[in-house]
Amino acid sequence: MTMEIIKAENLKHVYKTANGEKIALDDINFSIDDGEFIAIIGTNGSGKSTLAKHFNALLKPTAGKIFVNGLDTEDDENLWAIRENVGMVFQNPDNEIVAAIVEDDIAFGLENLGIEPAEIRRRVDLALDTVNMTDYKNFSPSKLSGGQKQRIAIAGAVAMRTKIIVFDEPTAMLDPQGRREVLNTIQKLHAQGLTIILITHFMEEAATADKIFVMEGGKILKIGTPREIFSDVKEIKRLGLDVPVAVELAARLKLPQKILNAKEFIAAIKNL
Repeated sequence: MTMEIIKAENLKHVYKTANGEKIALDDINFSIDDGEFIAIIGTNGSGKSTLAKHFNALLKPTAGKIFVNGLDTEDDENLWAIRENVGMVFQNPDNEIVAAIVEDDIAFGLENLGIEPAEIRRRVDLALDTVNMTDYKNFSPSKLSGGQKQRIAIAGAVAMRTKIIVFDEPTAMLDPQGRREVLNTIQKLHAQGLTIILITHFMEEAATADKIFVMEGGKILKIGTPREIFSDVKEIKRLGLDVPVAVELAARLKLPQKILNAKEFIAAIKNL
């Protein structure tokens, strides 16, 4: 039996600007179940990053509600419990790293909570192992690649034992190798039962999720599986988005099957 872990009810967010007001989230409704892997896609300005900041109460609703693990994000008394449950990983890992040694950086949040040193050691070691960075625990973060730094940022969230990790375009500044490293880590965390929310411009990344939310103009236009979302190539392109390469090739070749990835594309070609 699945359990609802995040729920938005008529969620609205308005920014004050020099020219008046800008509606960033416009009366949206959705729910996310415990353990789901959700990808959120949309062009710049669609509201993706604003929504991400509502998941751990970095922003509060202008109107409507959002609940995390049953807790109303608008209630200040819930703030600490919500942020214990929700970890955030952003685009630039350099903005998140605070210590001169990798393992010290991962321990930073735990030390602020006053956790016993032996437990900190255990959690740091487990987090490093989870993101495959144990061999780098005594390195300076400045000596790491972009993908390795991002995995250290993820390890910090893992060490805090968050139930949900929100990734706001975590691979946007990485090369292909770094993107693969981070996506492999995300998939590993999902397999371990964490709830994953991934905001991305890379459609191949979105295609690995359980569900995709498609955003435009502060609204969620569609929610569906990757196969459902990417089967309508014309609509995705109308929104100014790409589709996975395999989907694009299949559409151009007018293959009868709904293709989602390279493996399915090769199989379809062989069956022609």
